[in-house]
Amino acid sequence: MRTNIHVKDRVAVVGAGLTLFRRRMLETPQELAAAAARMALDEAGLTLEDIDCVVTGTAPDAFDGVHFNGEYLGDGSGAVGKSMVRVYVGGGTGVMIPVAAWWHVASGKCRTVLAVGEEKMSPALPHPQYVFAYIWDPILERPLEPNLIWIFAMEMRRYMAKCGGKKEDIALVSVKNKRNALDHPAAQVAGNITVEDVLNSETLVWPVNRLDISPVSDGAAAMVLASEREARRITDNPVYVEGIGWTLDNTHWYNRDLYYPRYVEYAARMAYKMAGIEKPIKEIDVAEPYDPFDYKELHHLEGLQLAPRCGAWKLLKDGFYDRDGELPSSPSGGLLGVGNPIAAAGVMKTIEIYWQLAGKAGARQVKKEVYRGVAQAWGDLMQVGTVIVLGR
Repeated sequence: MRTNIHVKDRVAVVGAGLTLFRRRMLETPQELAAAAARMALDEAGLTLEDIDCVVTGTAPDAFDGVHFNGEYLGDGSGAVGKSMVRVYVGGGTGVMIPVAAWWHVASGKCRTVLAVGEEKMSPALPHPQYVFAYIWDPILERPLEPNLIWIFAMEMRRYMAKCGGKKEDIALVSVKNKRNALDHPAAQVAGNITVEDVLNSETLVWPVNRLDISPVSDGAAAMVLASEREARRITDNPVYVEGIGWTLDNTHWYNRDLYYPRYVEYAARMAYKMAGIEKPIKEIDVAEPYDPFDYKELHHLEGLQLAPRCGAWKLLKDGFYDRDGELPSSPSGGLLGVGNPIAAAGVMKTIEIYWQLAGKAGARQVKKEVYRGVAQAWGDLMQVGTVIVLGR
C-alpha cells in the first residue's frame, strides 16, 4: 500500500456537470462529453481557456464503438491544444478519473483540470454483456461460459451464506436508492418500489433478479478541479480532495473468499490515511459506494469500513443509511436509481459528494450537516478498488 504521497498543492473541486443518464441517447459520445464539460465549466464560472489539462475516462472502447477512445473524446472533452490523459481501470474508472485529475494538480503540473467520464453502452449489440465475453482466462474460465451476472450471483450468494442476510434484506438497497433517485433530475430508473417488487421481478441468475441490477445507460459526467489558489479565486466555499486510494487485486477471483471486498478495504485505508481518518464510520458524514447490484452497496460499505464485516445489511434495516439516517449512503439514488454508464457513474458518485459538501444537492441534500464524504468505484473481476475522500 502506498503511504507517502508528496503533495505540492491542495486540490479543490469547483464545478461539476451531469447529462441525463438514459438508454439509447441520441447524442454521440463526443456530444455527451461536451455537454457534461460545459455544465461543469458553467458551474465553476470558467471557460475552456481557463483549463490547463484534461483527464478523460471510459470503460471498454467497444461501448463507444471506436478504438483510441481517449483521442476520439479529446475534442468533445475540451482537450484540443492541452495536455490530456485517458485512464481506464474497468468499472473503477469513474473514481480514478478525479483521482488522476487530483495528481495533475497536486503535482504542480496543472492549475486547473477538466475531468470527464463518458459511456455509451446501449449501442452494444445484442447486449453490453457481450462486450465482456473475452475478459475471462481462456484456460480456467472461458470453458465454463461465464458472464458477469453469473459471477456476481455467486458473490451475492456467498455474501448471503456467510453474513446471514436474506434476499429481502438486500432488496432494501434497491428500494432505498430508487426512492432517493426520485429527487435526481438525471435519473433513469427512479421509482417507489417495494421489496416484493424486487423479489417478484425476473430472475436472471439466482439469486439475482432484474431489480437487483442497475440499468444499461448512456451518459457523461464532468468535474473541474483546481489548485487551492485558483479555487479561492473561483469560490468562497471550496471542497477539497483530502484522500485518494486505489488497489489492483489478484485477477483470479476464485482464490479468495467472495463475501468480503478486500480490494475496497485496501484502497479505502490508503485514502483514509492520507485524509487523517482513523474511525471512518464516525468521521465520514455521507457516502456514495458503488452499487451496480444492490448487494454490492452493502459489500462496499463494509470494505469502506462504514460497517462491520457482515453488518451492513443489519444497519440498513435500522435506517442507518437512509438519507435522514446517521450515515446516508447513496442519497443521490446511486447507480440503481440514477443509472450506470460505467465510467460516468463513478464520476457521478464523486460529484454527488461534492454537491452534498457544497450544499448544492437540492432535494437530495441530506438532513444533517456534512463535512466529509467518500465515493468509491469497483471494476473488473473483484479486483479494482478506487476511493476518494472529499472534505470542507
